[in-house]
Amino acid sequence: MSMSKKVVSTGKNKQGTSTSKILTLPVLAIAGWLIILPNVAVAASYSNDYSVCAGRLLKVGVTAEAASEGCAAALRPRDLAACVVKIDKETQIAATDALSSCGKARRPEELATCVVGVSLSTKEEANPAVLDYCGRSLLPVRFGQCVVGLRSQIDFPATQALDTCISADDSVVGASSSSTPATIIPAGSSPSIETTPFPTQPVVPTQPVVPTQPGTN
Repeated sequence: MSMSKKVVSTGKNKQGTSTSKILTLPVLAIAGWLIILPNVAVAASYSNDYSVCAGRLLKVGVTAEAASEGCAAALRPRDLAACVVKIDKETQIAATDALSSCGKARRPEELATCVVGVSLSTKEEANPAVLDYCGRSLLPVRFGQCVVGLRSQIDFPATQALDTCISADDSVVGASSSSTPATIIPAGSSPSIETTPFPTQPVVPTQPVVPTQPGTN
C-alpha cells in the first residue's frame, strides 16, 4: 500500500510540475511582448517628420550635414523640405541656396510660393534677388502677388517691381502693427462707463424783496 501511494503521489507531482511549466511559458511570453511593444512604438514614432525631411533634402543634393542641421532646427521639418524641393524643381535656384531662406521663414511653404511665382513672372531675370526679397517679406504671398500683378500690366524692370512691392509690404506691416489694439473686457465683468454731466445754467441768486414802508399822505 505504501509503495502504491508513493507512485500515485509521484505521478501527481510530475503532473503538477508539467502543468505549472505549461502555464508559466505563456506568462513569460506575454511579459516579453509587454516589454518589446513600447520599444517598437517609440522606434516607430521617430520615423516621422525628421526622417522625411532629411530624406527629401538628400534627394535634391543637400549635404548630409546641412540636411541634419536644417531638419533638426526646423519647427516643421516637412514644411522645410517641401519649401526647398519646390524651389529646386520649379526655379533655377539650387536647393543648397534655398535651404537657408526656407529655414528662416515663418511659413516655408508661403516663401516657396512667392519665389516660384515671382521667378516665373520675371523670367528668371533676378533669380538670386527673388529669394532674398521673398525672404525679407513678412507677407511673402502678398508680396509675390504684388510683383506678378504689377508686371502683368506695367512694363518696367523686375528689380523695380521688387523694390516697389517690398516698400509697400513694409508700409502695410508697419501700419497694421501700429494700429491701436482693441480693448478686451474679461468675461463676467461689465465695463465701467464714465458719464459727464451736462452743464447746467448757473442759478442767479434773487435779491430779497424789501418791504416798503407805508407812504404818508
